Amino acid sequence: MITNFGLKLEGLLIYTRGSHKSKKEGICSMEKSILQETTKLANGVEMPVFGLGVWKCSNKEAADSVQVAIKNGYRLIDTAKQYGNQPGVGYGIQQALKDNRLNRKDLFITTKVFNGDQGYETTLKAFEEQLKQLRLTYLDLLLIHWPVDGKYVDTWHAVEKLYREGKVRAIGISNFNEEKIQELLEAGTVMPQVNQMEFNPLVQEESLFTYMNGIGMAMEAWGPLGGGEALSNPAVEKIAQAHDKSVAQVILRFDYQMGAITIPKSAHEERIIANSQIDDFVLSPDEVAEIKALNQEKHSIWYPSFAWHKGSETTGVKDEVSHWDDVEEYLNKPVQ
Repeated sequence: MITNFGLKLEGLLIYTRGSHKSKKEGICSMEKSILQETTKLANGVEMPVFGLGVWKCSNKEAADSVQVAIKNGYRLIDTAKQYGNQPGVGYGIQQALKDNRLNRKDLFITTKVFNGDQGYETTLKAFEEQLKQLRLTYLDLLLIHWPVDGKYVDTWHAVEKLYREGKVRAIGISNFNEEKIQELLEAGTVMPQVNQMEFNPLVQEESLFTYMNGIGMAMEAWGPLGGGEALSNPAVEKIAQAHDKSVAQVILRFDYQMGAITIPKSAHEERIIANSQIDDFVLSPDEVAEIKALNQEKHSIWYPSFAWHKGSETTGVKDEVSHWDDVEEYLNKPVQ
């Protein structure tokens, strides 16, 4: 059991973000590029605060995006078995390491335990196959993708085992609310260092974020742009015009100033580059307040949407790995 909010854990440190001065102040230092900035996780591991996501990318798109991102300074790459593109990500990593004369330790690679693999033994078995697809010998961060009812505690024990064996440098969760986090704290021996949540101007997770900060758990944002409703919001458009930035850049800057690790997805080089160009302006307290006022705390997908959730309709979302026709090609594609 983890007591005193995890204070008995190995090397717990209160969450701080690199040169970010204060979440409340809404300002930060600009001494270095956001792509170089890291935050110290609860176990002391340094994690980049900005990276690339590859949800809904084919293996070719993922491979190309990863190579472009790393070439342009990205070091954090986030994928998942459910995305069906781990082979493409693995190829992209190895090709980018060679092309840019980097070492494996220069990157921070995240993947997730697939819902359909959850359980103690099945998680351990699936992890080895995930490493193989990613062409890696260890992971920087392993997350439980969703808290599958009746399985996520056993899954967490398996993730803890992988962590203790040194196969993963940091471990965490995704889409866990406060109640489910508390259950892991009571049942586990290692506190999750990261919780990846849907986070953007429309879903700001205010209560959960406060709770996580209080126990030293980092927030990572999936869906950081908020979709069409946020991207077409007149208030955000006005702020973007004032800074001569795109709406997407303003939203990503907001996520950053709020203290969330951010992993926007794009398959286009110009957008991958533009997404990271948010360290040359600062949102004022009034601008932050305007964006905060857009909060609806309405998830685009949540527990009742899934077939595994108790009480869900049998027509709920079933757990399937996205199928792409290029999986086999990228499993065996040689690095040039």
